Amino acid sequence: MAIVKRKPTNSSLRFQSFLDSKDITTTTPEKSLVKGMRKSGGRNAYGRITVRHRGGGALKKYRVVDFMRSVRDIPGKLVSIEYDPSRNVRIGLVNYENGVKRYILIPSDLKVGQTVIAGQNIEAHVGNCMPLRSIPVGFTIHNVEIRPGSGGKLARSAGTSIQLLAKDESYASLKMPSGETRMVPLDCWATIGVLGNADFKNIVWGKAGRTRNRGFRSSVRGMAMNPVDHPHGGGEGRSKSGSHPVSPWGKGCKGTRTRKRKNPLIVKRRK
Repeated sequence: MAIVKRKPTNSSLRFQSFLDSKDITTTTPEKSLVKGMRKSGGRNAYGRITVRHRGGGALKKYRVVDFMRSVRDIPGKLVSIEYDPSRNVRIGLVNYENGVKRYILIPSDLKVGQTVIAGQNIEAHVGNCMPLRSIPVGFTIHNVEIRPGSGGKLARSAGTSIQLLAKDESYASLKMPSGETRMVPLDCWATIGVLGNADFKNIVWGKAGRTRNRGFRSSVRGMAMNPVDHPHGGGEGRSKSGSHPVSPWGKGCKGTRTRKRKNPLIVKRRK
């Protein structure tokens, strides 16, 4: 998928770039797989902001993606590739032979018209979903469960994949996109292939308005605040005061380790 640059007819378009959308085959989503979406503005059920710098953004509807690949042992045909405003990877509509329709994440080599299937004893082709114990060592996978039956949680963003390094009696060793190596039960399911849309990370948004349309609000530097508002605030001129960078609540950031206990399933940390 190519990066497209606009003709610089004005200053805001001079450095902007977009993703080519020639791979999208339809702009109308499947009505039965679309839900309304309420915005939280980063607030939890009590109305307190738990994620800062969120709010606004363009209106969108949520596409229900089948991360569990719940239709098992029944072949399905990929009939369309669509844009999903809630994620950076393309989704595809699969029509199964029993009449069920589901959205799945699209790996880079999957084309419209191809057949996909989820099952225990199937061939390890791109787009097929199977347990880790059935996948050959060395394959690249995505949409991996972290607990059996929980649905895919790992490697779901554009261009990402996980490499299956080894298997023992009950666990598989996976090399994560971050470089971390961790153990996952062999009964967890995963999908074969590398997710598409890898050029998403190379987009130059070009202006603040495009970021606001995505639902991100602007952030104020701690150094620009007063001491009552942030540990970095105050001082004459620009001053870091010789201290380590911290969050507004005094917790270390920019490299500070935050895990409270060691996870025995993580063999090698990403750092």
